Amino acid sequence: MNPMQDSQLSITAVMHYAERLFGDQEIVSVTHDIPRHRYTYRDAFQRVRRLANALEKLGNGPGDVLGTLAWNDYRHFELYYAISCSGMICHTINPRLFPEQIEYIINHAADRWLFVDPDFIPLLESLQSRLPAVKGYVVLTDAAHMPETTLRNVICYETLVGAESDRFVWPELAETTPSALCYTSGTTGNPKGVLYTHRSTILQCYATSTPNAFAVSASDTVMPLVPMFHANGWSLVYSCPMNGAKLVLAGGKAGDGEIVAELIASETVTFTAGVPTVLGALLRHTRENEITLESLERVGVGGAACPAAIYDEFKSRHGARVQQGWGMTELNPIASYNAATPQQTAGLSAEEAKTRALKQGRLLFGIDLKVVDDNNQELPWDGRSAGSIKVRGPWVIQQYFRHEQSTTDDDGWFDTGDIGTMDQCGYLQITDRSKDVIKSGGEWISSIELENLAMSHLDVLEAAVIGLSHPTWTERPLLLVVLNDDSTLTSGQLLAWFEGKVAKWWIPSDCVIVESLPHTATGKLSKKDLRDAFRGYTWGMQSEPEETS
Repeated sequence: MNPMQDSQLSITAVMHYAERLFGDQEIVSVTHDIPRHRYTYRDAFQRVRRLANALEKLGNGPGDVLGTLAWNDYRHFELYYAISCSGMICHTINPRLFPEQIEYIINHAADRWLFVDPDFIPLLESLQSRLPAVKGYVVLTDAAHMPETTLRNVICYETLVGAESDRFVWPELAETTPSALCYTSGTTGNPKGVLYTHRSTILQCYATSTPNAFAVSASDTVMPLVPMFHANGWSLVYSCPMNGAKLVLAGGKAGDGEIVAELIASETVTFTAGVPTVLGALLRHTRENEITLESLERVGVGGAACPAAIYDEFKSRHGARVQQGWGMTELNPIASYNAATPQQTAGLSAEEAKTRALKQGRLLFGIDLKVVDDNNQELPWDGRSAGSIKVRGPWVIQQYFRHEQSTTDDDGWFDTGDIGTMDQCGYLQITDRSKDVIKSGGEWISSIELENLAMSHLDVLEAAVIGLSHPTWTERPLLLVVLNDDSTLTSGQLLAWFEGKVAKWWIPSDCVIVESLPHTATGKLSKKDLRDAFRGYTWGMQSEPEETS
């Protein structure tokens, strides 16, 4: 007999807890039809019950998949809870994918209904003839703002919710019940689905809520700039209600530095989180308009390595601590986090503290990790031995959605595809993706480290480093940069910037100044597109490195 009670870990429990303990806490949203919508958790979960009744009346039941193409706002928040807590699967679709990929994942997931922001109606109108399983579309707006559309079987969201009772009996769900479905960005082949469970999501929220991670509490105002359609929005839509934090949702304006800065100031945001490109837009606006984000205390960075320039500017101009994290869709989604508190950097010089703070942090409790060489032999945690990163744990994928093959080896390890090191203090540093790693003369060069160094130059807006074929060294790094509009920096001057900062043989063999760089649907640099564009490149400036060790 189990001596302890066996309550199931469920998102439903988060909803009940937040409504009872933090019912008066606010959710503030920017939507296409309401410039500043404001209500409480109590209001939200009352509407969630109405929505759950509506979902049943539409003919949906346990295990059915319902898709969303939506920004971060209160209606999307309601869908997250009503769908999952009813025993259905909330499939958040990334609208930035190619239309062919969106068509593929809607059909692969067998979405029965699609809940769509008006911005994405033209996209779905072009695809609807090829979406045979979709029964209808719910437009996330009120009757006054319903757009004209050729979509079949269209319902207004507010009309749908408003017609229902706010009484609903939630089903008792096993914690292994699937709750949400997210697809990878599909940079190689079709996107693959990752099916999260209630258990994996709640364990992720426990882990990220600790002081060594997000440290979200009822004293915080949190604005996730990471989209809710990307890896469950880094679980902040769950962990904020779990901890009673005020939630600010920027809608489709997360990339608008002016609106984000105004929200931070007016709503006294203490913690925000997003990818470097979005955070860079915020910093540019505050810099150009001489704005200080006085309430902001912490900035979570993920999706790509945080450039040193972003770390420095948040610290010096705004007094905010930048905290780097690491994870992926397959990890639901976070595995490590760098809280970068003064206590963790005590006794270090300013430069050493900065170096540690820019690492991907320590593992969250529950995640096991090892670094292995090409022969699958585990490497030491010495901060130097780089190899493939493998993980296992209760929120790590075991099998892709509707794929028969396991994603793990015989011992349960999942190969993340990242290359990195672990130091003696347990800090992870990702140095590359396995498909992006540069091997020059038999030695590895970190494209991420070179990109961060390039970004530390004040004239550089964005940078990418790719490895290209070289007649002598097999591969050499090519630097591609986007400069600020008023910059007169030359390629040669930028390459000279690296001297004394890295080994000479690491310095890129050439530099090309470009107008823009391609990105994936999740905002990451698309190295694949860059390699395709520069295949057959003729080396110019200094194709021979001066030393190789």
